[in-house]
Parts: sequence; structure tokens; C-alpha cells
Amino acid sequence: MKVNLFVSRDIDEPHADIHTNELTDNVTKAISILESEESNDMLAVKKGSDITLLELQDVFMFRVENKQVKVYTQGNEYLIKKPLYQIEEGLNQSFVRISKTTIVNLKKIERVAPSLKGMMFIELKNGLKDNISRKYLPGFKEALDL
Repeated sequence: MKVNLFVSRDIDEPHADIHTNELTDNVTKAISILESEESNDMLAVKKGSDITLLELQDVFMFRVENKQVKVYTQGNEYLIKKPLYQIEEGLNQSFVRISKTTIVNLKKIERVAPSLKGMMFIELKNGLKDNISRKYLPGFKEALDL
């Protein structure tokens, strides 16, 4: 699917035009999201040439790998074009940064344990593992009310 975005200061209200040869479930879902006032709880991601709309509550982790931001869910891995800092700005309090390259969903944590050199180790419910760096540990503890 090809997506074009036009930014103009000459319009009063944002609007979207969708051109398609078939009304698919994804197109219907996109229309619903665009018309919704609460569209910030959805995230457009890519897997191959497919664009998928994810609910933020289904996201386990955002992680930078090989200069790309990957989005992890229960059993899938997607790519997103935005840099990590822009993604972080649009997230709710369920998400917290645990390192320079990783943001996790607090609701998807399986366990947290001590690690090396003052860091903490985190394991998510989908089996993903990462370290919470010392720099981000105070913010992580505050987000968990510890």
C-alpha cells in the first residue's frame, strides 16, 4: 500500500483521502482509526510490504536494532519508521524507557531481577529479555512505584 502525507497550514481541519480498488479489513480499520478521537492508542507498523495497525496495549517492546526501530508483540516483529524518541513522546504511562535503545510495556513484564554492574534484567511475558541500564533504573522504579 502506498501512503502519501501532505502537510499544509492552509487547512482548518485535518482530513484524509483513501484511494483503493477494494474495501479490505485493513482499509476499514484505518478509516475507523482516522475517524476516532482516540487514534493515539493505535500504531501503524510494517512487516515486509504490509502495513498493520496495532493497538498499543498489544505492544511488548520497542527496540532499536541495526539502526531500525522494531516493534515486538506476542508472536510478531514489525518495523516502524519513527525514531525511538518520537515514539516515546506519543506513549502512555504504561510504557517506560529502560535503556538508550529500548522501551517496554510495563503491563507485559514477567519478571525483573538483578544483573551485572548495577543493572537490572527484565523478561517479558513473550520471552523477550533485556537489561535496564543504571541511567534509566530510577525512572523504571518510579514507574513501578518502587
